[in-house]
Amino acid sequence: MADNTLVVSKWRAWVLAARPKTLPASVAPVLVGCALAYHDGVLRLPAALAALVVAIFLQIGSNFANDYFDFIKGADTPDRVGPVRVAASGLLSLRALQVGMVVVFGIAALAGLYLAATAGWHLLWVGAAAIVAAVLYTGGPLPYGYVGLGDVFVFIFFGLVAVAGTYYVQAWTLSPLAVAVSVPPGLLITAILVVNNLRDIRTDAQAGKRTLAVMLGERGTRREYALLVGGAYGMLPFLWLVGGLSPAVLLPWLTFPRALRLVRGVAQLQGPALNTILAGTAQLALVFSLLLALGIVLG
Repeated sequence: MADNTLVVSKWRAWVLAARPKTLPASVAPVLVGCALAYHDGVLRLPAALAALVVAIFLQIGSNFANDYFDFIKGADTPDRVGPVRVAASGLLSLRALQVGMVVVFGIAALAGLYLAATAGWHLLWVGAAAIVAAVLYTGGPLPYGYVGLGDVFVFIFFGLVAVAGTYYVQAWTLSPLAVAVSVPPGLLITAILVVNNLRDIRTDAQAGKRTLAVMLGERGTRREYALLVGGAYGMLPFLWLVGGLSPAVLLPWLTFPRALRLVRGVAQLQGPALNTILAGTAQLALVFSLLLALGIVLG
């Protein structure tokens, strides 16, 4: 339940709004894209760092926008069981969040301008689409997160675009393998959203927020989570046998016991108890991606 009497410093409020526990979702795909660039001999550190800045600040901006729009649309009610939302709890004003969005999206845009200047101005369209997607998840007249499309967009932007895009800004070209290696991180990062929406399924339904979890119901959402996690591990042999990477790309299988525990947790828990599964899934996505990156580099 949101605590409307919570008192924290402004700095702490901004940290809460940024949701640092979600940032592995932006770092993980960049690491995988950089690993493939290294594997192919096209690693460019300035472009890699700029891609990381873009990813992190797009994530923070998306978190600000989600906090802002969920509050004004009435989705963040006192019955919400997730972490503190700064708008609903009064820790930051709506005006402050608006300014925060402008600042963090501006930083992402500046880093994106550098990438466009070095790898092609057509990337401006990709960057603009990413910012628009971050805002329209919960903003605008018809937020796609409210009509069951959030999972699809997260997979596209945190998987395909993030990994393949990181590779592209360094290689200045796109390979089928870059698209293929983007699938496992994209699936696991989508699984983070699935846990979040499973936890909030009751309050989202009451607020008219029709996430895919609301549409599928609890049983269907739990199956979706298992399929996403299983799909990430199932892609690894494909990357080895078909993609041409070395057997070291199977290193993420070391995390499979942890993944099984998370799948069991999703099957058994509900409500606030899923917050531990949410954090665990974010950690899994990061460690899985680190091992995948290491396997690509070793190959």
